[in-house]
Amino acid sequence: MRTLLVTGGAGFIGGNFVLRCLAQDPQVRVVNLDLLTYAGNLDTLVTLRSDPRHVFVQGDIADASLVGHLLAQHQPEAIVNFAAESHVDRSIDGPAAFVQTNITGTFTLLQEALAYWRLTSGSRRDRFRFLQVSTDEVYGSLGPCGAFTESTPYAPNSPYAASKAGSDHLVRAWHHTYGLPTLTTNCSNNYGPYQFPEKLIPLMILNALDWQPLPVYGDGLQVRDWLFVHDHVAAINAVLQRGQPGAVYNIGGQCERTNLQVVQAICTLLDDKLPAADGGKRSGLIGYVADRPGHDRRYAIDCSKLMHRLGWRPATRFEQGLDQTIDWYLANLAWVERVRDGSYQGERLGLDPRAGDRA
Repeated sequence: MRTLLVTGGAGFIGGNFVLRCLAQDPQVRVVNLDLLTYAGNLDTLVTLRSDPRHVFVQGDIADASLVGHLLAQHQPEAIVNFAAESHVDRSIDGPAAFVQTNITGTFTLLQEALAYWRLTSGSRRDRFRFLQVSTDEVYGSLGPCGAFTESTPYAPNSPYAASKAGSDHLVRAWHHTYGLPTLTTNCSNNYGPYQFPEKLIPLMILNALDWQPLPVYGDGLQVRDWLFVHDHVAAINAVLQRGQPGAVYNIGGQCERTNLQVVQAICTLLDDKLPAADGGKRSGLIGYVADRPGHDRRYAIDCSKLMHRLGWRPATRFEQGLDQTIDWYLANLAWVERVRDGSYQGERLGLDPRAGDRA
């Protein structure tokens, strides 16, 4: 039985990772450490409630005593770090939490992982990995051509991206300075089941479902490479199992779309699934609002290294994944309502660039 310590495993990507790992591999056991902030939701893990292979612990990755205790008690062969403050608009309003979790928290994990790894020996020491799950936003913004590669210089433009860049640099340093066998993945924009409703795709699905306004930032022509979360999980498993210690792997969906194209596609799919009695079209709900401060214009990922060296490739076309995502939200509106019972009710975040001065 392989044991993984997964941090942030009640969040969107981490939760999907935990669910699919336990469903696909009977020899995996997961110790799931999550602080359960606004984006962490135990409802995502309800099917694992009676599964002895899933051990949930509510706690902070910046709590060195707790992390050290979990490592000593459960003896994992890998740490997969999903735990992060991850919403750009929230980082504009309150960057301090992003520095605390993403930088200080990752530092604490690395320190405790290093102490644990140094005490292991033989095959357990050889197998151990620390996998840092990061983002393409650390690279900054692209022009109309080209794509981010693993050698693209970091140039983060938001407090969120800067905090993830800082944590990535720490991971790199702990490998090169101390020899800790680390892996880093930088992914493009994820979408799919269980995503917190303030993100673009679920927010637009839910607003369009209720015939509410669909606010598009700026001109809506910002380009993102969209990655279905199940494809992302498969990529992380490939890196975890076959990746070279110290290496960085970019993960992309090879599905570039403008934000406006994404919203229009959601409207079209919902009109087909739930047509209005009067024949109205949800695209009429689209409106343009002031752009986000420091909004990067385009991201695109070159994931050829991952495909050629580890044999992974994205399996889900954007239209296929979006259709599955909409069907999931339509079938899980009770999950949505329980999430919305918390502090986020669909309001616009990240409006005031001066808010960071008050954090």
